[in-house]
Amino acid sequence: MTTRLSHSQVWGAIDALAAKYDLSASGLARKAGLDPTTFNKSKRTSPDGRDRWPSTESIAKVLDATNASLDEFMALIIPKEAHYKSRSLPLLGFAQAGAGGFFDDGGFPVGEGWDEVDFPDLPEGNVYALEVTGDSMLPLYRDGDVIICSPTASVRRGDRVVVKTTGGEVMVKELKRKTAKSVELASLNPDHAERVVQASDIVWMARIMWASQ
Repeated sequence: MTTRLSHSQVWGAIDALAAKYDLSASGLARKAGLDPTTFNKSKRTSPDGRDRWPSTESIAKVLDATNASLDEFMALIIPKEAHYKSRSLPLLGFAQAGAGGFFDDGGFPVGEGWDEVDFPDLPEGNVYALEVTGDSMLPLYRDGDVIICSPTASVRRGDRVVVKTTGGEVMVKELKRKTAKSVELASLNPDHAERVVQASDIVWMARIMWASQ
């Protein structure tokens, strides 16, 4: 049986991490370089009552600021008694991702040459991992980081995505704007310019669900 992450579990883990380091939720946000109100209880639901989730970027900053590991954070989300299990995900080096034969037209892993990496199960069932190479994604992702991608997850403005074009280029960007005709992509590295790609030139787009850093 697959364990699903809940809104209350994720926010509870942030509160538990703050308490572990003798910090309030506001103090944890401040230590991570975020707005002090980022983790306030009032920010956890929208005015119309919908759940708001912490971004993967804010969680990554919290882990970096506290020197807590991803395993430590996941243990706070899912207690040991829940028997939270990891599973093997297909893993490919980012430098290989642009070559043919590794993905189908929907962005799912196919063919041979994939390695494997153990990672905690995620709400999205269809996921795979890409290993970052080089410094083009700094400061967010470093050489050797592993990003977990889902080709079936819905994508919204502000999400970080992996995009493959008809020309074989594979890139990691932030979705800035999407229309029927074009997609605007912001670069994670300030040294790289933003991109505007025709929608017809995009083979697939996968949302980055997590980063193992």
